[in-house]
Amino acid sequence: MTLLLFLALAAFIALGAWQVRRMHWKHDLIARVNARVHAAPVTLPPDAHLTAAVPGAFDYLRVRLSGVYRPSQTALARASTDLGTGYWTMTPLLMGDGRTIWVNRGFVAAGTTRDAASASVPQGKAEVVGLLRSAEPGGSLLQSNRPREDRWYSRDLAALSKAKGTGRTAPVFVDAQRESAARPAPGASPVPGLTVVHFPDNHLQYALTWFALSGLTAFGIGLVWRRGRTTMP
Repeated sequence: MTLLLFLALAAFIALGAWQVRRMHWKHDLIARVNARVHAAPVTLPPDAHLTAAVPGAFDYLRVRLSGVYRPSQTALARASTDLGTGYWTMTPLLMGDGRTIWVNRGFVAAGTTRDAASASVPQGKAEVVGLLRSAEPGGSLLQSNRPREDRWYSRDLAALSKAKGTGRTAPVFVDAQRESAARPAPGASPVPGLTVVHFPDNHLQYALTWFALSGLTAFGIGLVWRRGRTTMP
């Protein structure tokens, strides 16, 4: 019994220490992301850097893009926001350096057709400021993307590019915060700037729970030890 309690004590202390390390890592992550979100926009890093980086390394980097949209290749990806359920309007942007990147122009309400979303895309040169985001392959937790039916439940860049015939695109997309164009479209534009930047931070609570269990286990070890001493001949 004492051996089992010592093993449990070591495990609880290790888990508590691990949660403390996770807490410091999460706080550093939140600080980095907040700094990126509020920083002045920068140019889009080269594709080679984006591809070689660890997943998520460039997430929420604030960038400025300029180029020409391809309205005919617009896709609608299912979305749930504070404004309700609807779609993210995904449109590829051909940049001046020859690269193409998918831009989430913003939210449109349920019932919006792809043709209506395409009609809202500005003509001519456009400038976009937004946050870099990682691709979301496969679909949502409950539904897979259906490229043949043009049904999208996540921003799967590889599948979108293949289905829409865009050719090679950047390995990330941009959540638009604001958009300007010389010739805005006459229709209603999607609502930009709805990126949710939130990271659950419950590690201190978890650490205290593990340390409390370790304290109770240590108390139990003390009881077993005392009982053993009192029963010794």
